Amino acid sequence: MRRILFLLIFGIAGLAILLSLGAWQVQRLHWKEGLLADIDTRIAGDPVRLPDLIDPETHRYLPVVVAGEMLREEIHVLVSVKQVGPGYRIIAPFKSGERTLLIDRGFVSTTAKSTLRQIGEMEIIGNLHWPDEIDGYTPAPDMDENIWFARDVPALASELGTEPVLLIARSQTDPDITPLPVLTAGIPNDHLQYAVTWFGLALVWAAMTGYFLWRSRALSESETQ
Repeated sequence: MRRILFLLIFGIAGLAILLSLGAWQVQRLHWKEGLLADIDTRIAGDPVRLPDLIDPETHRYLPVVVAGEMLREEIHVLVSVKQVGPGYRIIAPFKSGERTLLIDRGFVSTTAKSTLRQIGEMEIIGNLHWPDEIDGYTPAPDMDENIWFARDVPALASELGTEPVLLIARSQTDPDITPLPVLTAGIPNDHLQYAVTWFGLALVWAAMTGYFLWRSRALSESETQ
């Protein structure tokens, strides 16, 4: 009986932990879905003029409209687009009044890296963003070939002499550049997978506990015979 009681307590405790972890992931899923819905609403909002004082946390995803001059200098950030393949994000300085900021103009193929693009006066609609793309495995930029591997806003701003502010264009800035606007599709939301994993483990744990209880009871009965 002691062995059966131990297995029962151990099995119930483990099952409770696994079920609680699954339930927690469901709660996180609902929280993340609400957060993504809020971000979607903010991204698609009516554009406003560029704030005088910009804060990366307060103004992340803020839709803005700016008018000014697209300058010639640019940086190429290596990316890969689904169903298209590798290419580059074109990051360029944009002068608006007394201010100069970074514009993510969008995507070009690898063969269009050195193509001349439209510059000069234009109006751009987009969203402010500070992408988190740097980790310990991100290579340093290839300055000789002008190839970067992440949108490191402070580093890009230092290189191009702008404010550390990145506007990701959702309007066309050149006929040959495909805008890559900010989308929540790029924000990971894996909580459903985690919940399924924990609940699956709970099911396996319950089955194994039942098996060991049955086996222990069978052994106990055989020992008493």
